[in-house]
This record gives sequence, C-alpha cells and structure tokens, in this order.
Amino acid sequence: MKAYWIAHVDVTDPERYSEYTRHAPAAFARYGGKVLARGGRSEALEGRETPQRSVVIEFTSYEQALACYRSAEYQEACGYRQGVARAEVIIVEGVEP
Repeated sequence: MKAYWIAHVDVTDPERYSEYTRHAPAAFARYGGKVLARGGRSEALEGRETPQRSVVIEFTSYEQALACYRSAEYQEACGYRQGVARAEVIIVEGVEP
C-alpha cells in the first residue's frame, strides 16, 4: 500500500534553505519517492495558517517512506534545514482503491 509524506514548511532564510532543497531530492529518489506537490498555491481552510510551502511525496510503502526519512542521506539534508526553516513532516499510509 502506498504512503504519503506530507510536509509543511516555513522558511526563514531562503538562501540557506536552498542547500536543503539541493540535497534532499537524492534521498527521495533513492527510496522511490515521487513528488506530487511542492510549493504552489495553497490555502488553509481550517487549523493553522497556511505554511509557506506544502509538499506531498508518494512512496511505494509506509516502510519506504520511513526508511527515507531515517536514512543518512536525508538526515544529512535536514542538517541544512536546521535553523533556517520550521518543518512539520507526517507520513500517512494510503488506502486501497
């Protein structure tokens, strides 16, 4: 069953954040992640204010999504995000069609 990585990100230093966006895609690719949404228009209809960036990445399984997040490659990329962005990352398992 597929799984989805949903992230809401507020960037405080776009120049330094670009290092994260340069490194993270390699981890997504290694674990079969397919970016379905990244940035673009969004509007919060309930809950918190609209984050600057919303990202949705599809993985072939919940296990692959977790493995990607916990991988050395992705954790290294996260180091570039520390102190220059606030991120909320959730992994959710999909449903059978």
